Order: sequence, then structure tokens, then C-alpha cells
Amino acid sequence: MADAPQILRLDGEYYDLSKASDEAKTLVVRLHHLDRMFEEKSNLMALLTKAKNAYIADLKTEIIKNKTGVDLSTLFDEE
Repeated sequence: MADAPQILRLDGEYYDLSKASDEAKTLVVRLHHLDRMFEEKSNLMALLTKAKNAYIADLKTEIIKNKTGVDLSTLFDEE
């Protein structure tokens, strides 16, 4: 497997994969793929959380505007 690293660090221990079986090397490649997927999904969750919070903030502003007639966004414009 070309993608498999020759040294694997797992739970603080280092393992030489140059003599590992093909099955072990395949599992290492799959593990690295899962790590990349986990990082990608974590980044997506952070992005979605940020979008959710922005929508909530916009909704709060709109509710206040409808209740009071005051558009808070115009109060903070620097024009």
C-alpha cells in the first residue's frame, strides 16, 4: 500500500509497518481515512454551528423589530 506510513504511532507506542501484513497495512490506510473524515466532519459541524448562531441572531433582531418597530441593525451602522 503506497498510502500506508512505515511507522505507526498508536497509544504512545511506535510500530514498524515495513514487516506488517497486507491486512494490517490496509487497516492503517482505513484508519487514516477515518481520521481525515472525522476532521472534515468536525469542521463542517463548526461551520454549521456558526451559521445556526447567525440565523438565531438575525431571528432575534427581526423579532425585536416586529415587536418594537426599532430596527437594531440601523442603530449600529457606521454611515
